[in-house]
Amino acid sequence: MSVQNKPITLSFYVTPPHECPYGKEQQASTLFLTPEIRPQEDYYQLLIEKGFRRSGDHIYRPHCGECKECISVRINVKNFIPNKQQKRCGKKGKRFTKKTSPATYDDEHYQLYEKYIEARHQDGDMYPPSVEQYKDFLFCDWLNTQYLDFIEPTTGKLIACCVFDELKTGPSAIYTFFDPEYAKFSLGRLAILSLINKALHENQAYVYLGYWIKSCQKMSYKGEYRPIECFSNEQWVSLK
Repeated sequence: MSVQNKPITLSFYVTPPHECPYGKEQQASTLFLTPEIRPQEDYYQLLIEKGFRRSGDHIYRPHCGECKECISVRINVKNFIPNKQQKRCGKKGKRFTKKTSPATYDDEHYQLYEKYIEARHQDGDMYPPSVEQYKDFLFCDWLNTQYLDFIEPTTGKLIACCVFDELKTGPSAIYTFFDPEYAKFSLGRLAILSLINKALHENQAYVYLGYWIKSCQKMSYKGEYRPIECFSNEQWVSLK
């Protein structure tokens, strides 16, 4: 690999087999960037183009042998065509005020995250939520990580937050959490649509959505955005 025409050497390690976090009845393995290598934004930009992802400071990619169900996906924003459901969601979401700011810890965002996890994900590996887990999962100090907030204008209440990394080629969505009382507004969908609009406005190419498992109900929303590009056999392939 090279960064700004300078060759670099990166090393990786594979974890021992462990229980699949997505409920598959098989063992999983993960390829990690060696922790001795200090991550940098330029490195990550190269690796995200190779299907990698970050969690906190750790850069990783599924490495599960025969199973290839975890697919890295991105939206080519200039080719994206919203469907009727997405158009309705965008229209309903106009009632909210949007605000972007650097992602740093504060009680307001954490309390919303805690409420969301306790209401929607008690069966997941992020339950029970904690401040330490929240920080370790979302933040890193070598990327420009942002909050995209959705605010109820009549009350000033924070009702949803999309955490994303600002990369050269476009935003990489890390996680969206919201007040379950506002679920009827499809706030996860609204967050992705807002990132698409942001990328278009700033003349960026992609919105990165992380991993998609077609058969996983909790990830099914990622398949709604068509055409979507999937990283398969070391190349990006468009699915209409």
